[in-house]
Amino acid sequence: MSATLNPFFRPDGIAVIGASRDPHKLGYGVVRNLKEHGYREPVYPVNPTAMEILGLTCYSSPSEVPDPVELAIVIVPAPAVSRTLEQCGERGIRHAVIISGGFSETGKEGEQREEELKKIARKWDMRIIGPNCIGTIDTHTPVNTTFVTGMPETGDIGFCSQSGAMVAAVIDWARGAGVGFSRIASLGNQADVSETEIMEAMWQDRQTRVITAYIEGVSDGRAFLQTMRQASMDKPVVALKGGRGESGARAVASHTGALAGSAEAYDAAFRKCGIQQADSMEEMFDRARALAWQPLPAGRRIAVLTNAGGPAILAVDALEAAGLELAPLSDSTRAFLRSRLPGAASVGNPVDVLAGSGPGTYALALDALLSDDTVDAVAVIQAPQDWFLPESLAEVIGEVAGVHDKPVVASIMGKASVDKALAMLHKRRIPNVSFPERLASVMSALAERREWLDRVQDAPEALPDMRTNASPKPESERPSQKQAGTPSPSHAETPSPSHASFPGEDSWRALLQDYGVELPPEREAGSPEQAVEAAEEIGWPVALKLMSDDVTHKTEMGGVKLHLADGQALQEAWNELETSAARNEVDMRGALVQKMAAECQEVIVGIRRDPQFGPLVLFGTGGTEVELLRDVATAIAPLSEREAARLIDATLAGRRMQGWRGKPAADRRAVIRCLVAMGKLAADHPEIEELEINPLCVMAGNGGAWAVDVRGSCARISSS
Repeated sequence: MSATLNPFFRPDGIAVIGASRDPHKLGYGVVRNLKEHGYREPVYPVNPTAMEILGLTCYSSPSEVPDPVELAIVIVPAPAVSRTLEQCGERGIRHAVIISGGFSETGKEGEQREEELKKIARKWDMRIIGPNCIGTIDTHTPVNTTFVTGMPETGDIGFCSQSGAMVAAVIDWARGAGVGFSRIASLGNQADVSETEIMEAMWQDRQTRVITAYIEGVSDGRAFLQTMRQASMDKPVVALKGGRGESGARAVASHTGALAGSAEAYDAAFRKCGIQQADSMEEMFDRARALAWQPLPAGRRIAVLTNAGGPAILAVDALEAAGLELAPLSDSTRAFLRSRLPGAASVGNPVDVLAGSGPGTYALALDALLSDDTVDAVAVIQAPQDWFLPESLAEVIGEVAGVHDKPVVASIMGKASVDKALAMLHKRRIPNVSFPERLASVMSALAERREWLDRVQDAPEALPDMRTNASPKPESERPSQKQAGTPSPSHAETPSPSHASFPGEDSWRALLQDYGVELPPEREAGSPEQAVEAAEEIGWPVALKLMSDDVTHKTEMGGVKLHLADGQALQEAWNELETSAARNEVDMRGALVQKMAAECQEVIVGIRRDPQFGPLVLFGTGGTEVELLRDVATAIAPLSEREAARLIDATLAGRRMQGWRGKPAADRRAVIRCLVAMGKLAADHPEIEELEINPLCVMAGNGGAWAVDVRGSCARISSS
């Protein structure tokens, strides 16, 4: 796929259509950048009213441009872009960057113009970046097709963005920060080339070591997942997602016409394919530099080396909040430091060499810490002082770090006095952050990358008792009575008609059993007498639940009666259900008599189909607290057992399962099996839009877990 995108970054000849002699116009800026920043192939300005621009011969139309020419940069008014693109196709130019705006980002008329561009591109087998974009940069070619003043240094970080303003800001920031980039691409409206394709091109680029992206939406969620999971196995990927909040999502739609999916779905998608998610542009590039420049740590044990207590405290607080640990330091390391540091220095962790210590003291302490087997990485902090130059410290940090295979991240604090030190650190490939609390994010990035690579070979496990040919039955084919523990027949042999109504709760319960999800012992009853008989059979106490296809949340209308211990209580409960059904004008077709679980923890397990990324699995605190606490974590289906375990650990419900306020630990293994089963079910049945178990009652010890209440919805089931 990405091989066809090479001319956007390594073109053999460029036509600038809409080139201008006016230094204040974009068409001038593009020609200027191509000339000033070292592009070595031919540049052909296209302007019918000019003879030459910046010493380059002008041409009146694309048809007059000589060979070689692989790429067109289009900067003409929106109504003229279609004709210009047609001329490029006739000329044989098969790649175009359309900088012009006035398309889908502006409304209906713009959308029609953009559709016309797509038709022309298909006609000529042409690839288009844009419209409404900034352009592309490859610092190694070198080529700069943007109109933005300046060019980043040559480097190994790739960056693509669905916001042109972000690209312009990053170009200017990179020049001031001394951060090098390999490739930069502004995607605009993505009429043709998508974010996935550009990121794949950066993955396959040998000069790019880390991929970064500002993403507002993705064009094809499943393709994004598949491609980026493969890319992440080879190169780190860090993304900043715009439009995570409700207001932000609305802004995205009006900004580029991209459809922003739910924040939870994007979080789950990024985790699934190994993309680290940043909370700011600053954090994204902090992480990218570390991932590009430093080795990965063996674990999460960090040593802090400082010359001041306050900055070290900030760093330690941030490290612990990020789930990192302070390395314990070995006795031999402490003894070595104690014998060589000033008497008042601290040889614990943080190691404080005090303000009077210079680069030589830092060097021996850093070498000792990196040589300690209890240390996985070192954060070096230097608060400003006036008796040695910061660049002398930067030099020794680089020298010492260079002889060890452990990550080192620096925080030489300040701005006005540290430019030379930063340049030296960058040359030595040591990332630096201005303030020590930012060290935590950088160290986390390295640890997360190591951990993801260690588990990336996870594959979803099939459970031995799954019968995955089952399908949810339509209402017309539901069994009249369901007995717990009795295997459900396969439904695949009887295809459902396309006009069948959505399945009812008993059909969902049968489907869950086919996937190995346990249900409590239960019986359906059509009368109070049958209910008492059922309760006697399955054992008291029981719950009595209204059976009606008109009700989703039975508890809210008084349709659930719990802890019924005898026949009289059950008879009274039945009467109350009938009264409640009549009052709420719903059809009561009987009641479900269900064995009450012993003391258990109530959790919610569900699946939901996201329009971008497909099936999601949800887990969290269940029962009546589900909407109050909103304690839910989400993952992309299907799940491996390790993914299911991480889903549990991400919630308060998961922490409660370990034993909470004197209560015994719940059956974690049963919940893992249920989550894996639900992920497999979701992947097997694309017709299911939503399926929820609330609560899943999780018993103590190895007592198992019961799906107590189930509801769902699906698309109409086709007879084909």
